[in-house]
Amino acid sequence: MPGLRNGLCIALLSPLLLTACGDGTQDKAVAAAATGQPAAGGNLSIAVAGEPVCFDPHRSGQQNSFLIMRNYIDSLVGKQADGSFVPWLAKSWDISPDGRTYHFVLRDDVTFSNGEPFDAQAVKANFDWVANPANTAMAATFMEYYLRTDVIGPHEVNIVLSRPDSSMLESFSSVKLGFIAPKALASAPDLCGGGPQLVGTGPFVFDQYQRGQSARFVKNPHYQWPPAYASHPGPAYLDSVTYRFLPEYAVRAGALTSGQVDVIEGVQPTDIPLFKDAPGFQYLVGPSAETSFTLNVNYTHGPATDVRVRQALRDGFDVDAVVKNIYLGTVPRAWSDIGPDNPDSNKALAHTWGNNVAHANQLLDEAGWTGRDSEGYRTQGGQRLRIEVGFPQPYVRDNRDLLIQQIQAAVKKNIGLDLDLRIITGGEFAKSRVDGSWNIYPNTLNPSDTALSLRDVLGRTGFYSGVQDKIDPQIADGIDKARATSDLNARRPILAQIQQRAVEQAYIVPLFAPSFQLAAKDSVHGLSFEAQLDSPSNFHDVWTQH
Repeated sequence: MPGLRNGLCIALLSPLLLTACGDGTQDKAVAAAATGQPAAGGNLSIAVAGEPVCFDPHRSGQQNSFLIMRNYIDSLVGKQADGSFVPWLAKSWDISPDGRTYHFVLRDDVTFSNGEPFDAQAVKANFDWVANPANTAMAATFMEYYLRTDVIGPHEVNIVLSRPDSSMLESFSSVKLGFIAPKALASAPDLCGGGPQLVGTGPFVFDQYQRGQSARFVKNPHYQWPPAYASHPGPAYLDSVTYRFLPEYAVRAGALTSGQVDVIEGVQPTDIPLFKDAPGFQYLVGPSAETSFTLNVNYTHGPATDVRVRQALRDGFDVDAVVKNIYLGTVPRAWSDIGPDNPDSNKALAHTWGNNVAHANQLLDEAGWTGRDSEGYRTQGGQRLRIEVGFPQPYVRDNRDLLIQQIQAAVKKNIGLDLDLRIITGGEFAKSRVDGSWNIYPNTLNPSDTALSLRDVLGRTGFYSGVQDKIDPQIADGIDKARATSDLNARRPILAQIQQRAVEQAYIVPLFAPSFQLAAKDSVHGLSFEAQLDSPSNFHDVWTQH
């Protein structure tokens, strides 16, 4: 039951007793609670694990930042849970028979929060900006085949590609290709820094940002253009949303149980009983439709050039055991690097690999790693069998470093492999990509089309961009073929074959399928997850009993 708010009044969840509160907002909220109908008004706070390194959707590569950006950034189309696409800022679209031209008819009633119209010129300005190499936009990975945007009319565009790309509708639904007001895009010196200078068309407006503490967003009262899957058409119910940056699990949980915040993202397994089926709270788990947390093994460099070494790592420990030990059964172990809730995931890989220590040792013997040093690690020619895991610090979360440490201990004991975990900077990994000198990169990918996810991990323009001449042509050609196949059902077997070869050759060692978790007061309604982001939705449809 809600209690005293700012010393003004007490709201009781009963249609028979309504307490007057100033402008009547409280009365409406209590009446709504009694009938189960949404009520306008209220200020909500959410504690999140990660603070955005950059608030600009075009530049960010940080998955935990996108759930914040979605409050002020809209896209051309929306993606539904079943994988289909629905109108958003575009009313309709069609694709040319050759798959190279996407024709969009835009809504004519949309404005940016600074008053600028959202129109064909705004679409062109944003896409041309992203595609310009001088701007070094992370979202440019979606625009690999982009040639130009042709303005056909005030609210009509043709987006022209150099070759067919079946991933484009998914890319157009991504927050990374969402829209910033052209004036802001052209004049703001650093949109990564956030604040009111970052102008979108979304249901909320960026109000203020305090580094290391919080970011606040206020309702856009003119908002009338949510995606077709939204539960209501008009402005957001809430007056404001404040994201508080609390990286520690226990601190977030304590903030919710003590009433300092209304919602938290990221609940550690030991804290779940505080909220799941607990009076006064709710606990929600999102889908695992994007990529699994995976050890991506560089097969063009170091000891891992030998397939036997890679396969020994893959099979030299019990994935189920280490995942259960860290996450207490709250996440499933992974069999592919594509999440199990994704229709493109190769389900046939289940129970086909892993936890075969005897065979792993046999493989390393055959590979010539037969010596042992004083610490029990395998050696060959006086060199220790060592593979570094470079984990960029900004992406260490959800006890993933602890998971790798347990794998580290297991493969030392089981097969004598030195799996050397090192926390590095994002810049260090980027630098090692240039010459292909990275060893193992543990990660999940930002949400994208499955073919693009596989491209980023295994294709010519992803992690292996610096050593394209050395990569597996069967994998790379398969990715290109999938992207050129416009029928999403017809390309699914191609994607399955890529996943199978990647596991068989131990280019990847999938570990677990992550998902976002939310815990909240039971007075918060309308929380959901966005299918394209695989993360919490924006707060357009959320309302509170206050």
